[in-house]
Amino acid sequence: MGPAARLAALLAVLALRAGDPTGAAVRGDTFSALTSVARALAPERRLLGLLRRYLRGEEARLRDLTRFYDKVLSLHEDSATPVSNPLLAFTLIKRLQSDWRNVVHSLEASENIRALKDGYEKVEQDLPAFEDLEGAARALMRLQDVYMLNVKGLARGVFQRVTGSAVTDLYSPRRLFSLTADDCFQVGKVAYDMGDYYHAIPWLEEAVSLFRGSYGEWKTEDEASLEDALDHLAFAYFQAGNVSCALSLSREFLLYSPDNKRMSRNVLKYEKLLAESPTRVVAEAVIQRPNVPHLQTRDTYEGLCQTLGSQPTHYQIPSLYCSYETNSSPYLLLQPIRKEVIHLEPYVVLYHDFVNDLEAQKIRGLAEPWLQRSVVASGEKQLPVEYRISKSAWLKDTVDPLLVTLDHRIGALTGLDVQPPYAEYLQVVNYGIGGHYEPHFDHATSPTSPLYRMKSGNRVATFMIYNAALFWWNLHRSGEGDGDTLHAGCPVLVGDKWVANKWIHEYGQEFRRPCSSSPED
Repeated sequence: MGPAARLAALLAVLALRAGDPTGAAVRGDTFSALTSVARALAPERRLLGLLRRYLRGEEARLRDLTRFYDKVLSLHEDSATPVSNPLLAFTLIKRLQSDWRNVVHSLEASENIRALKDGYEKVEQDLPAFEDLEGAARALMRLQDVYMLNVKGLARGVFQRVTGSAVTDLYSPRRLFSLTADDCFQVGKVAYDMGDYYHAIPWLEEAVSLFRGSYGEWKTEDEASLEDALDHLAFAYFQAGNVSCALSLSREFLLYSPDNKRMSRNVLKYEKLLAESPTRVVAEAVIQRPNVPHLQTRDTYEGLCQTLGSQPTHYQIPSLYCSYETNSSPYLLLQPIRKEVIHLEPYVVLYHDFVNDLEAQKIRGLAEPWLQRSVVASGEKQLPVEYRISKSAWLKDTVDPLLVTLDHRIGALTGLDVQPPYAEYLQVVNYGIGGHYEPHFDHATSPTSPLYRMKSGNRVATFMIYNAALFWWNLHRSGEGDGDTLHAGCPVLVGDKWVANKWIHEYGQEFRRPCSSSPED
């Protein structure tokens, strides 16, 4: 990976900007954009209102039951025989024949819970789907991997990178928020269900530890229990090759659920395996991180994300320079743009303060109602993929005069024709929980790519806006793709990331960027 690609990997993760969430999210895609996650707060507020009304109804019901209990108890505590009084005898018979039946079979409790359930069902369509829970769990694992975060720290609400004996705080939230045992179990179970025991084991270990600490306590909202966590962790260790840990955890499970026949069979199986191979007792299985076949540069990519990239300074490379750019355009004469050349081969330029905060906010507002899960070219199709987690919207310049202004500004700076079909509409992207885009090229690398449906050639250049703007050439003058333009968007650790891309195509630029047969151009 060349320095320009490293720089792009850095710049793609910058500009954490918050937007005002509006519109509705598609279920199953909530996790892929932070605006969609923010919108999930609204239905939860409605659920809180429903729960408040339910609690008030139940409190009134329990007060009434307490009154009845106290009344009857006081009669039993009277030392005199209550049946000697015919009035008391009558009320005793009435209580046993009528009052207790009314108390036991009261419909008030079911009416209260029915009202809560009805209210829940009305907002259920606006709630995240199970796919969102899976996506959010995978996002936490992604952050864990790329930034080398400690799982125990994450469970406590601490974002720390642990390398050997060195501990680095990456983010210090204003309010510490810890995960529950059930939270950790759900993350671990997502990995477990994918057969990813590398990630499942540390999350399930933390779940077991937290469940042990609160054993016997009942939490209505929890889906799992200590037994569930022990069950999954034991099998995860077995699959990872650590039979000794699997046996120990299975035996602990049987302490809480001694009648479980399946776990009893597992214990016998593990004991037999260890008896046949005593070395398994001391052997520690090394669990490998799952391989990602499409990502050949993972170590470099993650190293750059951890160190915020690398950029040569001007004194190291004197040919890099800064200037006020007009590009001989009348449009820029009165307000030149601050230009910084940050790499020569490939040619990469940074334009400072390309859009101001008000313009950035306006662009986000225009895009939000149209955000949909981002896709990538796969053969002749465009599909959502795990290595690109975000939502995108395409904005025509007819949507708002600001987009026309942006086109003029980009065209003046680059000297290129940025009008369709010679360029694509502005793509605005919002990244979700741990949202990222692994190393990729902007230009098509296959003749069957959907990019060619525009019939305007390949993407010759990229103009990426994030308040500042980055410009680079994707193709050599010969039309061949430039392998040094590999770039990425690092996973968003915290906050909200927005970028906007203008992709410019080959056709229409023949006299603006003439072709050349030289591979060096």
